[in-house]
Amino acid sequence: MSESANSPDPRTSSSASPSPLKTSQLDQLRSNFRDFPWHRVNWVSAVFLIVTPPLAVLLTSLYVWNHGWSWGLTWLLIGSFTISNLLITVGYHRLFAHRAFEVPGWVRFFLVMLGAGCFQGTCLQWSTDHRRHHRVVDSDEDPYTIGKGFFFAHIGWMLMKDQHPESKRYVPDLANDRWVKLQHDYYLPIAIFAGWILPGLVAWACGLGFWPGVLVGGLLRIVLSEHSTFLINSAAHTFGGQPYTDKNSARDNWIMAFLTFGEGYHNYHHYFQADYRNGVRWYQWDPTKWTIWTMSALGMARRLKRVSGAEILKAKIAMEQKRMAARGASQERLQALRDRIESSHKRMQELQFQMKSEMKLRVAQRAERRRVAQAERQAQLAELRAEVALAQVEFRNAVAAWKAYARAWRTAIQT
Repeated sequence: MSESANSPDPRTSSSASPSPLKTSQLDQLRSNFRDFPWHRVNWVSAVFLIVTPPLAVLLTSLYVWNHGWSWGLTWLLIGSFTISNLLITVGYHRLFAHRAFEVPGWVRFFLVMLGAGCFQGTCLQWSTDHRRHHRVVDSDEDPYTIGKGFFFAHIGWMLMKDQHPESKRYVPDLANDRWVKLQHDYYLPIAIFAGWILPGLVAWACGLGFWPGVLVGGLLRIVLSEHSTFLINSAAHTFGGQPYTDKNSARDNWIMAFLTFGEGYHNYHHYFQADYRNGVRWYQWDPTKWTIWTMSALGMARRLKRVSGAEILKAKIAMEQKRMAARGASQERLQALRDRIESSHKRMQELQFQMKSEMKLRVAQRAERRRVAQAERQAQLAELRAEVALAQVEFRNAVAAWKAYARAWRTAIQT
């Protein structure tokens, strides 16, 4: 027989047994599957985070296919999404995690209880993770470090159980807060009511129906709000500028700020984390800051913490100086430039102080003029009242005299 006849057919051999490359890949997959730490998976969180996005898309699509869409549902989604994000940014983040301002007890109650409906965990655990993130940012101890990848920082860290139970030491103040503790102990029923039943009741009261409210104001809103918030952990540590510090991966990004209600100015926040503002300029999009300021104007918030303009300027100057030094600028020239900027800023502060003093003096002078004018008007009014009283007395005497004259005249006629 010929050599070709004895050689195996490559087509038949390939179909009869897998190639060594495919076999090694399958073995590697099996090994990875066996070695994966399945005992560390947080199954409740993992199932919820993985299932809810496709479920929201599927059920919303089916509803629109069968019943259509309406402006009422649009406003329900916008309103519930806005409230949900503000409950996280105002309540969970800037109030409880950073204590950037204070609120009365009844406001804390509503922020905690309604915040459970955002389905981002208990306020106690959320604040614990966030304070730990700030304390050990970008390290392996950081619960959602960007160093382990975009996916991990965005959602992956929540798919596994927390390996740092000792982290409760970060929140001793919240552990003793009665409303935070109540929400933590009874989180699931509170979250179900605030996150699903309440939107359904609101939609039913507005004539949209209970179940459409549960779908749009509950499921769809939760998915959108969650991933909007998650962008802070992932995108805000990846894209944008670093005008205040480069000692961590946090960045300022106006697009992220728009999507996250002001939280996208993350480089500023990591440098000045106690400030109740993230967008410090008037034109920077920070609805959370405006909401907190409005609450203070209405008496619902107090002791708003703010970083001074001088401290902000120092941070920006130091960062610019560092960048210019990296480009080869001389230290003497940089120091001279910094001295000029600080001198100008100091002069501006002196002028602002002088203007405020002059304004206070003018206000005091106007107040004094108003006081003198008011005193003069009161004196004139008192004099006028005295004249009126005197005229009344004279009028009564004249009437009495006229009556006496009339009686005397009648008596004289009769006699």
